[in-house]
Amino acid sequence: MIRLVVGLGNPGKEHERTRHNAGFWLVERFASANGIVLRKDNKFQALVGRHEPSGAWLLMPQSFMNASGRAVQMLAGFFKIKPEEILVVHDELDFPPGTARIKQGGGIAGHNGLKDISQRLATHDYWRLRLGVGKPPAGMEGADYVLQRPPAEERAALDAAIESALAVLPQCLSGDIQNAMQKLHTDDKRQEDKKPEPKKEPEKESGFRSSLKSLFGKK
Repeated sequence: MIRLVVGLGNPGKEHERTRHNAGFWLVERFASANGIVLRKDNKFQALVGRHEPSGAWLLMPQSFMNASGRAVQMLAGFFKIKPEEILVVHDELDFPPGTARIKQGGGIAGHNGLKDISQRLATHDYWRLRLGVGKPPAGMEGADYVLQRPPAEERAALDAAIESALAVLPQCLSGDIQNAMQKLHTDDKRQEDKKPEPKKEPEKESGFRSSLKSLFGKK
């Protein structure tokens, strides 16, 4: 059973639409859909709310990304929440926009928010909901890429992934994580299969063939 859902992001207007705030987007949308008010709690240095039907806490750390673990550690410690009862929602460079995946543990792939949480909890064994944001273009650092706003098409794909994840979140909160994972990953794969193949450009004729056609008047 998930007792704490953590959305990762950076506070402040200048960051709210950047890729790194994908975790915030999901938690904010879940709170809005369920009439949950996220209030600033200075004790935890975070925005905090509660999903009454399940009793799960929602948490959005208001320190910067690389210090996210402090709020998680404090709230989890206060309410005696185990690492395996925590779901952390975050942006993921290894997946293209439009992809959402659930997993427990595993590597953190240089994500500073996950790094701090793992250090504070002294384990990687919490659950993660990964929202794909795609890889940076050649020559750009991942840290710079995630602090940029995604273009409209990419943001639409991200929003679709968030909607898919929100559809299975109640199952996660009730403890049915395996079925939630299977449904999310199956639906995600189905969406991938629906994507149209890119159109192939017509092959350009070689200069030799073009010359022959002009010589013989063949169109």
